[in-house]
Amino acid sequence: MDSTVVSTGTEDKTWGGGNSPLKASYGKMMMWFFIVSDALTFSGFLAAYGFSRFKFINEWPIADEVFTHVPFMHGQELPMIYVAVMTFILIMSSVTMVLAVDAGHHMNKSKVTIYMFLTVIGGAVFLGSQAWEWATFIQGDYGAVQTKGGNILQFGEYVTEDGEEIFKRVSIDDIAIPQESARISHERKNGIWFTDEGSLPPYTVDEIYTGLAAQENVVVRTQFLNEEGHKTILSRAESLKQIKENGKLVVKGANLKVNEYGTSLFGDFFFFITGFHGFHVLSGVILNIIIFFNVVLGTYERRGSYEMVEKVGLYWHFVDLVWVFVFTFFYLV
Repeated sequence: MDSTVVSTGTEDKTWGGGNSPLKASYGKMMMWFFIVSDALTFSGFLAAYGFSRFKFINEWPIADEVFTHVPFMHGQELPMIYVAVMTFILIMSSVTMVLAVDAGHHMNKSKVTIYMFLTVIGGAVFLGSQAWEWATFIQGDYGAVQTKGGNILQFGEYVTEDGEEIFKRVSIDDIAIPQESARISHERKNGIWFTDEGSLPPYTVDEIYTGLAAQENVVVRTQFLNEEGHKTILSRAESLKQIKENGKLVVKGANLKVNEYGTSLFGDFFFFITGFHGFHVLSGVILNIIIFFNVVLGTYERRGSYEMVEKVGLYWHFVDLVWVFVFTFFYLV
């Protein structure tokens, strides 16, 4: 087959087309088109998150109280530390990708191999860290009670640390007084044949109320912010009244319906946006692994060009950049 390129007579013009429109190969151009369209998608998601948070600004969870866990350091509250480490690892993987692309321009196979391997490791570590964060978020920490109106009531007590009185959260496991009851989960075998019930809450509202009444130091904190920007803490009498009259469901952890941290929208956006980004990272890791093995096998060396490394590098930088915005919206603002 004749592979001769037919001249269009416009190759020397910026928008002339030919084999290299805008002085870039069609592969690069298509990658840029994908990145732009995907950027618009993420922009829509983050804009929706921003509008929802603005609408429920007085009841939105405080990130410093939600993301406080670090692996192997159970019981210690270290706000944002682990997320910051995750972000650093992902940014460093972008640095190694830059070095891999530069080594490709110099046709240095050994360096491309090393830097691509480090990029894959960085992406895999980030994915593992995000999976751990999801598991911790789903499992929960302190637990709460959801009211009939859908609001979240948390528990805590005033303690003195360094001469200052502060409010410290208390887990529902330390409050509830279990009672003898026949709580049977509704299943197809013992109920309506076409429906199942989710797993039962760890405690009933009555068990929480009984335990709260027995511990005089424990009070309820609502999900609403006061004028000082802190969650509103109720008096002892009002705490008992809220649990007794408005308590509907005991919540531990988070899912797509309810979460112990505050308004359910927070959990919905967290799972969807971070999950969507995690899918992009997973796709990038898979692509990087494929490119890595092609580098090892000398595929691009024989072609005389490492442009494929540059193409996947564009995608990887985009994924890193998107995480900077996700990190800012969810964890910093």
